[in-house]
Amino acid sequence: MQARFEVGVASKDDAAPDDGDHVLLRNEHQREEPGAKAPRQQHNRNHGAHPEWPAEFATHRQSLGSPIPVFSYTLMRAAPPVILPDPPEPPEPMGLIAGGGRLPILVAEGMRSMGHPVRCLGLRGQYADELPGLCDRFDEAGALRLGSWGRRLRRLGVRYAVMVGQVDKAKLMHNWWGMVANRPDMRALKLWFRMSKDRRSHLVLAAIATELTRDGVQLIDSTAHISDHLASVGVMGHIQATGRQRADFTLGWPILQDMLRLDVGQAIAVREGDVVAVEAVEGTDRMIDRVGELCRSGGWTLMKGARAGHDRRADVPTIGPQTIERMHKSGGRCLVLAAGDVIIIDRPKTVVLADRLGVAMLGIGPEGITGS
Repeated sequence: MQARFEVGVASKDDAAPDDGDHVLLRNEHQREEPGAKAPRQQHNRNHGAHPEWPAEFATHRQSLGSPIPVFSYTLMRAAPPVILPDPPEPPEPMGLIAGGGRLPILVAEGMRSMGHPVRCLGLRGQYADELPGLCDRFDEAGALRLGSWGRRLRRLGVRYAVMVGQVDKAKLMHNWWGMVANRPDMRALKLWFRMSKDRRSHLVLAAIATELTRDGVQLIDSTAHISDHLASVGVMGHIQATGRQRADFTLGWPILQDMLRLDVGQAIAVREGDVVAVEAVEGTDRMIDRVGELCRSGGWTLMKGARAGHDRRADVPTIGPQTIERMHKSGGRCLVLAAGDVIIIDRPKTVVLADRLGVAMLGIGPEGITGS
């Protein structure tokens, strides 16, 4: 998997004869098999769109004069989709590995509504106080005591589990004193050093899932019990996006897809045709605060989605009422989400709050925005 960037100069003859001078984006996808080479695709020429983008999000070419810069890069190959076990039928007990926030509560309520006894393993210092009352059986474990998770769940009679909730990756994984304070066990330390060359979130979570499988516990799709809290296609409230906001997410959505493929982060912010910020390890909330500092005049658009082949066993992109409040305080006025790929905590409450604060909420599916 490579990411190669080249800058060159193209003559005016390289551009479409009726368009003048343009930025030409050459996008090369390479296979890793020996001797195999995928054909080059020039997605921007003649206003062509990326094959995975809806036509309405074809990248706009801009007239910049001559000579014409040519940007050529090889994208990281998208990870293949993870094949997950089907959710078990009730009354099979369901396990819940719970971090912080409200999402574990929604999942527990969803499991109960479907007829599953809920057997929860709360991560110490992370889970909400009301969570144990929603569970038939409850136990507690350290956030970095990975070796005990599977054993404790098996003692609770669990074979299938969901892992959700907030865990501050920056504090746990990139702060040595934070790691020491959480007393990682030998299994967690071995995993940590084994992944020293690549600790991106989806790889860490996949490794955790593998460790749990060794103990007889399979993680399933973390959205299986909360389908009514996923983003949907179209306008989700009563606030319509303005023409300027539509232009911004038309520009930004294809850029977000490339950022997701490179596994940099899950969100970007755009204002008046300019990318203001890109999310990285700090998370969406801190990125929103940063955008507010950079863009004092407000009016920006936030876009959030999931990378290609995203492992839905954990770390599914999530927003909620606090996201809307934070956006509004920082000047954001439009939120665009990948339909079916982003969880909206307390969706009815979140949509009502967005309407009250004047924040447009839209969902984009494979065919773009329909019904808007």
